[in-house]
Amino acid sequence: MFLPLRDQIPLRRLKAAHVTRLILLVTTLVWLGTWSGLIAGGVDPAALMGGVIPAVLWGQAALPPGYDLIPAPLTLVTTLFLHAGFVHLVGNMLFLQVFGDNVEDSMGHAAFLGFYIACGAAGALLHAVMDPASEHPLIGASGAVAGVIGAYLVLHPRAQIWGLMLNLIPMRISAAWMLGLWIAVQVYHAVSGDESSTAWWAHVGGFATGVALIPLLRRLPSDAVAPPA
Repeated sequence: MFLPLRDQIPLRRLKAAHVTRLILLVTTLVWLGTWSGLIAGGVDPAALMGGVIPAVLWGQAALPPGYDLIPAPLTLVTTLFLHAGFVHLVGNMLFLQVFGDNVEDSMGHAAFLGFYIACGAAGALLHAVMDPASEHPLIGASGAVAGVIGAYLVLHPRAQIWGLMLNLIPMRISAAWMLGLWIAVQVYHAVSGDESSTAWWAHVGGFATGVALIPLLRRLPSDAVAPPA
């Protein structure tokens, strides 16, 4: 596993990636606000209300009274701001911090917000399509972040990423290698039917949506050659 810490691509159009920062802030605040509920009595009320439950989304099951305040289609968005724990939150937000600013820079603030939500919703929807009878809530920004990763890979394939290999060894690697390997792992686990708690199809769906949307939304050309470090 490679944990990204920073890249060397400066912002070229925007002064600051305000939407990326806002998403980081709001997602963290939501996690802090729901954290006590996530560990109370083994029940996860936030996930039940705001997570995507495929069987509920397709009308095959219903939530208990009091947990159905959010319409099922809207959970495709609310799920993006919920996380199961600190590690889950930090992992997603670290990837967003490293790659989100340059993707936002390529398309502008408003477009990036729509892009982020669209990728996350598409990822959650693919997860629900591939496992329609599941009654387990899907929560997390992983699909949206996967879309950001896909867009970044299209925009800056030769960028150099500094990070930690195996979460321990400092090293530098190109975006093409790092992110290409990342999506290959996601596809492998999704296709092989990995039954772990990771929503592999949500990652694949978000990534594919990001790759598909970035040519339509970007205002800056992709890098032919990465700028010097």
